[in-house]
Formats: sequence, C-alpha cells, structure tokens
Amino acid sequence: MTSAAAKVQEKSKDVHKVPIKYPLWFGGSSSALAALVSHPLDLVKVRLQTQHMTGSSHNMFGMFVHIYKDHGIGGLYKGISASLLRQITYSTTRFAVYEKLKQMDQAKNEKTSFGKLVFISSISGFAGSIVGNPADIMNVRMQHDAALPPAERRNYPNALAGIVRMIREEGWSKSLFRGVWPNSGRAVLMTASQLAGYDIFKQELLARTSMTDNTATHLAASLLAGFVATTLCSPLDVIKTRIMSAKEHTSIVHLLSTITKNEGPGWMFKGWLPSFIRLGPHTIATFVFLEQHKKLYRKFKDLDDK
Repeated sequence: MTSAAAKVQEKSKDVHKVPIKYPLWFGGSSSALAALVSHPLDLVKVRLQTQHMTGSSHNMFGMFVHIYKDHGIGGLYKGISASLLRQITYSTTRFAVYEKLKQMDQAKNEKTSFGKLVFISSISGFAGSIVGNPADIMNVRMQHDAALPPAERRNYPNALAGIVRMIREEGWSKSLFRGVWPNSGRAVLMTASQLAGYDIFKQELLARTSMTDNTATHLAASLLAGFVATTLCSPLDVIKTRIMSAKEHTSIVHLLSTITKNEGPGWMFKGWLPSFIRLGPHTIATFVFLEQHKKLYRKFKDLDDK
C-alpha cells in the first residue's frame, strides 16, 4: 500500500477494519432531499434552454423574476413531484449500482483505481438513465409547461398521472424512452464526473492535504465534482431538454444541424451558469446528505472509532 493510500485509509471514516457496506438506497434518498434545494434552479435552467420555443430572451435573473411574477413562489416548484420521482428512480439506481460494484472490487483490492471508478460509474450512470428516463421526461415537461401558451400546455396534475397519460396518448415506446440516448450519454458523463469525481477528489484531499474526513472536505470535493459534471454534461443536457420538451419527434442529427445553424456553437453551453448554480448546490447537498446518512448509520451500528 502506498503512503498516500495508507493516509486515505487512516483518515476515512468509511473504513472500519474493512470497508463499511452502507445500504444501497442512501444515494437515492440523499438525492431526493437535495432536489428540494435545487429544484427552482433546475426549473430556470430548463426554461432558459427552451425559451426559443416561446420567443422570449431572458437571462437567468430575468427568468427567475418572470416566473415569480407570473406564478409566485409555487411556480418555482412546478413539477416537483416529477423531480422527486426522477431522483427516486434515476439516482437510487445509479448510486446503488455504483456502490455495489465498488464493494465487489474492494473485496478483491485494497483500493479501487481511478480507471475502475470511472468505468464503474459509467455503467451505473447508464443503468440509472434507462430506469429514470420516464420520470426525466416528465420532469422536463412539467417544468416547461407553464412557459407555453395555455392552449399548448399539457397540464399534468402530477408525475405519475402524467406518465399514465403520456403512455395513453403517445404509446409507451414513443413516450417513455424519448431522448433516451442523449439522456444516457449525459448520465454516463454525469455519474462518472459526479460520483467517481467526488470519490477521487475526496481521496486526493485526504491524501495530499491536512484535511480530515469532515464536512469541509465533503463540501470541497462535491463542489469540484459539480463543476466538472456541469461542464462535461452541458451539450448533452441541452440536447436532452430540447428533445424531451418537443411536441414532435425529431432525430438527434436534425436537431443538432438546426440549433447549430440557428444559434451557433454557443448552444452547447446555453444555461451553463444556472446549470452550475443548480448542479453545484445539488451535488453539494446530495453528498452532504449522503455523508450524514453514513454518519447516522455508523452511529446506529456503533462503527465509529471510539
């Protein structure tokens, strides 16, 4: 074992003689709690990415004001049921697969390598995207709905009722998995940069600085992971939002040629700032909640060092 690896193991609270196996649902519940914090920012991001459909041209602050003036505080939480359903499906799956594969690797090796963490997280992101795609579509649609003219609104009462109606009106194959390929690509990049990124940044901070396994380290590692995730995922996030919110089915090739022609290459980072402002707090909140889950679990199981 290298000195850096030994230092990480010495400082990490996730190791008690052997690595602790936490419940696999912790990631999903932490993400759902984080969604309550980040949902208004996610809604603004979606509205900025789709405002070309309504002819508006607000900046981030202007979009906040516009939503608040038209719909009040409740407007900033439009589609919250879909957001929570998305985290319960998508994030529970990706965190559970990631942790399970990591546990399996750690049973054979002292430390999971950087390459393996990226590979494991990529598989986890893909699995999560397939499971969470229906809720993701509903999340985009419910957030975008209020920006449409009244005659064009879908007016889903909640996420589950919306999914049922979507299947009835559009068929399950054309509705539940619309945009699944850009969504899965985004999920792979998101999970690799977010989950693997957090573990890697946390390990490096513990190994190369005087920081210990505490809230300050968790905040720093999650902020760095959020920055990387936002930048890598921005182009696919825009494509996913456009496809899922569209009234008509369109191919990715046609969409790419159209938006590049009409908006230039800058479309790839449209909504980057609200995406980071949303994803940064969401990533931080997710991992802080996750670490608190772990802390309570260790306390309940009497696993913390005396």
